[in-house]
Formats: sequence, structure tokens, C-alpha cells
Amino acid sequence: MSKKLFLIIGAPGSGKTTDATIIADRNRDEIVHYSTGDMLRAEVASGSELGKEIDSYISKGALVPLNIIVDTIISAIDSAPVDVILIDGYPRSQEQMVELDKILKDSSDIDLKSVIEVRVSEDVARERILGRVAEAKEGEARSDDNEEVFKKRMKIYTDPLPDIQKFYEDKKILHVIDGERTLDEVVEDMEKFIKSKI
Repeated sequence: MSKKLFLIIGAPGSGKTTDATIIADRNRDEIVHYSTGDMLRAEVASGSELGKEIDSYISKGALVPLNIIVDTIISAIDSAPVDVILIDGYPRSQEQMVELDKILKDSSDIDLKSVIEVRVSEDVARERILGRVAEAKEGEARSDDNEEVFKKRMKIYTDPLPDIQKFYEDKKILHVIDGERTLDEVVEDMEKFIKSKI
């Protein structure tokens, strides 16, 4: 029985992690959700050899190498308690996408069903992220500082995006969801789509 994989991508502030978390919570007996960052942290917490290696990068503030991120994802998929897996925040680069594609080509037990893009405009993403920051800081931070951070995060997301979209469009597995609606509407839309594919 092959595992059914859904990758969920979206800009900072698109709500992708929240959407996936709610869907997995509602369908615990058939769907599990992993966030790439959480998986790396969990691996570190487990005290495994791989965890120690990841920690050596994270603790220095360095980027975790590609092969480690991919290994972490594959081991999570392999040990997932159910057959439908949602992973958000991957791929973040063309390199990550190509590497995973190579592995999936060689694997008969993982079936990439869809790449779901939760699409929001830059304005909506900015409003959500900076709105959250402003609430948290209550005016003590200068908004242009946050604006800079937001722009950097947005650029990291948008730079490789056209290549990622085209790659999965060509495979006919890219599914775009309008992330600018209410949380309930987005979750319902995504959940319905995932269930139609499993």
C-alpha cells in the first residue's frame, strides 16, 4: 500500500500550516501533517545521530544541507502512522524539488498526489504577517524593520516559485487554492480536494 503525499506551499502568512494542521486533526485516522521546520526540530530532540548533525548546523545559524532535509522528510513519510501525509513548507527551492523528485522516481511506495499552493497576494501576506507582529509588539517595533524582514522572507519564497509552479504544472499535479478567504473556507476547500484524491 503506497503512502499518498501532498506538499503544501504558500507565502509567509498564507496560512498553509494552520490549514494542514486543522485537516489532519479532523481526520486523525487517515491523515497526518508534518511541517518541515518542526520535523527538523523533532529530529534534534530525539537525540539521534541525524539530530545531532542537524543541531550542529542550526546552532551555528547555518542552513541545514539539502540531503538532510530530504532524509528527514523521507524518514517521516516512512514512519508515518497513516497513509495520507501532508507536508508543508517544502519544496522551498528548485534544488529541494529536484532532489525529492529523484527519490520519488525510485520509490514505489510513495505517491505524490498533489502540490497544493495556498495563494495570497503580497499585500494580504504583508498585512497578516505585519499585523501579527504589530499585535505582538504593541507598537514598540518600527514597522519598517518588520517590513524588511517580511520582504526578505517573501523574496525567498517568490524567487524560485515560477520554476516550482511550472515543474508541477507540467506533471499536472499543481492545485491552487485561494488563500485570501476565511480560514473555514480555505480549510474546507483544501480538505475536499485532498479527499477527492485519496
